[in-house]
Amino acid sequence: MDILEKLKASELKGRGGGAFSTALKWELVKKAKGKNKYVICNASEGEPNVFKDKYILDNYLPDVINGINLAVDFIKAKDAYIYLNKNYNLKGSVGKCIVFKKTSGYIGGEETAAVEAIEGKRAEPRIKPPFLTEVGLFNCPTLMNNVETFYYVSKIDKGEYNKTRFYSINGDVSNEGVYELPIDMPIFDILKQTGNYPDFDFFAQVGGGASGEIMLPQELKVPAFGAGSITIYNKKTTDIYALMEKWAEFFHTGNCDKCTPCREGAFRIYEMIKNRDINYEVLDDIFFNLKKSSFCALGRSIPLPFESLIKKVK
Repeated sequence: MDILEKLKASELKGRGGGAFSTALKWELVKKAKGKNKYVICNASEGEPNVFKDKYILDNYLPDVINGINLAVDFIKAKDAYIYLNKNYNLKGSVGKCIVFKKTSGYIGGEETAAVEAIEGKRAEPRIKPPFLTEVGLFNCPTLMNNVETFYYVSKIDKGEYNKTRFYSINGDVSNEGVYELPIDMPIFDILKQTGNYPDFDFFAQVGGGASGEIMLPQELKVPAFGAGSITIYNKKTTDIYALMEKWAEFFHTGNCDKCTPCREGAFRIYEMIKNRDINYEVLDDIFFNLKKSSFCALGRSIPLPFESLIKKVK
């Protein structure tokens, strides 16, 4: 059985947050026409409270490199790049991979913005379609997967994949860290099994440390999603305004300023929350515009944490 058939049988989905079929993406690049093809491992991980990729790189770098090499061989790539968070250092051999340090903000981790950065341009998202599988790095078909995805590609090839994933658990917990557990394990059970289920009134942010959805204890009977992060907040001691200000500052400083809804919307949200002068009617209008007219997924992801926090906690 070749690697594509193994990926199809595993039903592996991308672990960067998009959850796209890994086998389908590989197949699309394989079939795409182009003089050269490229592989990119997206190790840009830059969202607060998400640190699983760093853990994998620090502890399982050979598996990640093996996964990248399998991709290079499968699509017959000219080169492979590791698009690395500027604060990360790789402790071990990367073989023939070219390491490119990410220096841009959060948006620089978006797949098309990452390609722009590697090409020496400003890290801004491109219009899609065309997708990277057809027109990517240097206008050639490009396969981009997340660190964790390549790690599991290696495991699948060795017959060692047990349908697990990595979770970053942090916040008001006793055992902060990264845990590898079943992909379908409910959040409630994840917290219980790792000794992190609180004995106080709390709420959780799931999926991302800024873009993740706020969930109440009674909602935690579902599997984790997105980037697999789970942050616990003590409902009694958490300053809600300070938390929203942290998110707002992250989105304000981390966007690329390319589109007006995201640039101006993120600034207005930050301004209102920083000054503790929130007009909720105006805020709702900003959220509507972000969801309907942002150029890329960053802008569209901004409303979720604020809306879910305001609705469920504040």
